[in-house]
Amino acid sequence: MKRSEINGAIRRMEKMLGDYRFALPPFLHWTPEEWKTAGHEYDEIRDNMLGWDVTDYGMGKYAELGIALITLRNGNVKNKKYTKTYAEKIIMIEEGQVSPMHFHWSKMEDIINRGGGNLIFRLYNATKDGAMADTDVEINRDGRRYTVKAGEDILIKPGESLTFYPYYYHEFIVEPGTGSVLIGEVSMCNDDNTDNRFLEQYPRFPKIEEDEAPYRLLCTEYPPAA
Repeated sequence: MKRSEINGAIRRMEKMLGDYRFALPPFLHWTPEEWKTAGHEYDEIRDNMLGWDVTDYGMGKYAELGIALITLRNGNVKNKKYTKTYAEKIIMIEEGQVSPMHFHWSKMEDIINRGGGNLIFRLYNATKDGAMADTDVEINRDGRRYTVKAGEDILIKPGESLTFYPYYYHEFIVEPGTGSVLIGEVSMCNDDNTDNRFLEQYPRFPKIEEDEAPYRLLCTEYPPAA
């Protein structure tokens, strides 16, 4: 993925957040130069991968297969120093993009349409060995529980949300013609290195082609503490 694509996605997401008056913590506005002076008091950001995250899943087609997000808070299942049992993300998905089919081995999460267009989700149960089942899927939607057929379109409008349990395959897109969506995610601790099971084998983080200087550092790029 080109650095220019990453920079552009971050700038578009910053504008969207500004339009929705969604304020960010100070570290999310730091330049790469400012990160060089950050000491150990910011270890939680580094250790728990807080911050900017833009990916094309290694496919080089960000406008079609990609997502931009910020991890605002997170615990760490591998480090007892951090005792938070929860995580929060804010996500931008643009019209034409897909967040590819995947489930989490351990994490339970709510995904919330915070504003913009409509989202379309498709869900499948996963078998214990990670295959996709064709059985009916139980939906938990803003206090309502019901079932749908595997892979049936589920339309989520602004303000609505879905709950995803471990072994729930899910993918989502923007409903065509409704515009980019700002998404909230509230979950158990997030571990993007080990807890994602993609139906197709995608790398979670992209290799970056440095065609211009970074505007913001990604959560995988922080320098050691000063």
